[in-house]
Amino acid sequence: IFSFGKATGNTKHSQKRTPTMSDIEAQRAKAGFTFSEDVSPGLKVEMELKSLLLSTQSQYQKIDVIDTYFGRTLVTDGKTQSAEFDEFAYHESLVHPPMMKSAILANDDAKPRSIFIGGGGELATAREVLRHKSVERLVMVDLDEKVIEVSKRYLPEWGGEKVESDPRLELIVGDAYAYLMDTTEKFDVIIMDISDPIEAGPGIMLYTKEFYAHAKTLLNSKNGVFVTQAGCADSIPPKHAKEGEQDTSCFGPIKNTLSTIFDCVIPYSTNIPSFAGDWGFVMAFNAQSENTSPHENATQIAAWTNESTNLIDELIEQRITKKGIKENGHKENGHKENGHKENGHKEETDALSFYDGITHQRMFSLTKPLRKSLILDTRIMTKENPIFMF
Repeated sequence: IFSFGKATGNTKHSQKRTPTMSDIEAQRAKAGFTFSEDVSPGLKVEMELKSLLLSTQSQYQKIDVIDTYFGRTLVTDGKTQSAEFDEFAYHESLVHPPMMKSAILANDDAKPRSIFIGGGGELATAREVLRHKSVERLVMVDLDEKVIEVSKRYLPEWGGEKVESDPRLELIVGDAYAYLMDTTEKFDVIIMDISDPIEAGPGIMLYTKEFYAHAKTLLNSKNGVFVTQAGCADSIPPKHAKEGEQDTSCFGPIKNTLSTIFDCVIPYSTNIPSFAGDWGFVMAFNAQSENTSPHENATQIAAWTNESTNLIDELIEQRITKKGIKENGHKENGHKENGHKENGHKEETDALSFYDGITHQRMFSLTKPLRKSLILDTRIMTKENPIFMF
């Protein structure tokens, strides 16, 4: 929602003379354009709208590119999808944990090789996948071609032409659900970076028990890992997330639904400021042997959530292509490093901006209130009984 707010004040002393340009500028300074977004029942965030770079309509949704407190931001149907300030945190959180887990399960430096992305129109999810040296093939299917084109033009740092032209990427404009239901290809990792499950939204079928059961058949048996974004995952769940059938969060139902299909299901979260809170993800994989007990599965889950920080850092160092060169303390992607360097000094950047061993432990260490909320939430999402986010 874009609005023009006007401040009011006492103007009785200026009514007897013609306003000067200084008067006009002074009044303009009290007013401004704002961007506001409803993020949950009863909660709205609002910020200064510095500029509206694009406002257009695709076949499926309204698309805006704006500049706000969080920098350049992609907004679809009034909902923030990705912001310059923190997009790297979201995309690294979505991609690298399942990619690393697949590598560990395979115990093979040459894997994961084949990856599928559902959605991901900004191309940043593909950007992160293609940083893995082992990747030989990446299939990405997104429904809205206009989002892809807008992102390439207005958000090139997210991936842009560089990602689109990578020979390992097959970019398909189409329905990810239909593609996966029709394909017989197997993947090491399936990544769902799709729209939230909202009523009348295009992505609702991609969150159902029936879909997850089919996706499992498309994963390579030894090292297959599935991951999906899972909506709001506040560290202290608000009241509206505890009201039974009125619950508008989907973090719990997505975890529960995946748990009916996979042996090991792990929820995790990351704070995304432009989303106004913590955001959830759920990854799933099967045990290495058949007929494992719940205790054995729980042991595997605990091993991953408590994985050694050194091991994660070593895997990142070994498996991920570094970004490039930084000068004077600035990273290639524009984020400033702590500290400063002398003029002209250059060195390689870290491979990643957000994810590392210590961050891994933070992401998989959910707060006590959130863990309790997940235990109490028993809902499952099916074709016949979908659950919609706010």
